[in-house]
Order: sequence, then C-alpha cells, then structure tokens
Amino acid sequence: MKIDHLKSLNYLETECQQMRQICERISRLRERENLEEAARAVLKRLGELKRPYLTAFEEELLSFLEKKSSLSG
Repeated sequence: MKIDHLKSLNYLETECQQMRQICERISRLRERENLEEAARAVLKRLGELKRPYLTAFEEELLSFLEKKSSLSG
C-alpha cells in the first residue's frame, strides 16, 4: 500500500502518547510465553481499537492481565 492511500487520523500529540503507552503495555504482555489464548484474544482486540484511549472497562481488563501476568512469573 502506498503512503498516499493512508488516511491521517489527526490525533493530538497527547493522544499519540496515550496510544504509544497502550501499545507498549499490550506488546509487553504479548511477549509473555505463558499467556493464555483468551488473554491473547483480549490483547488483540484492544490493539485493534480505532481510538487513542481505553474505556474504564478496557483499562480494567488490561490492568487485570498485567497483574495476572506479573504474578505468574
């Protein structure tokens, strides 16, 4: 795909930073070898969101996965 065909999302710098932080959190979890398939599915869906923030419920899910992941090794 040519870059000319990509649509700008017109995010503010703070929104870009939020997206980077979410991406980093998801990436760290996905690197875990012992992560269950259901957790991977949740992370995949969170990574596909078309907005620069998580809802309160989505944030709670991600935090839960981070907590469980740190407890398991």
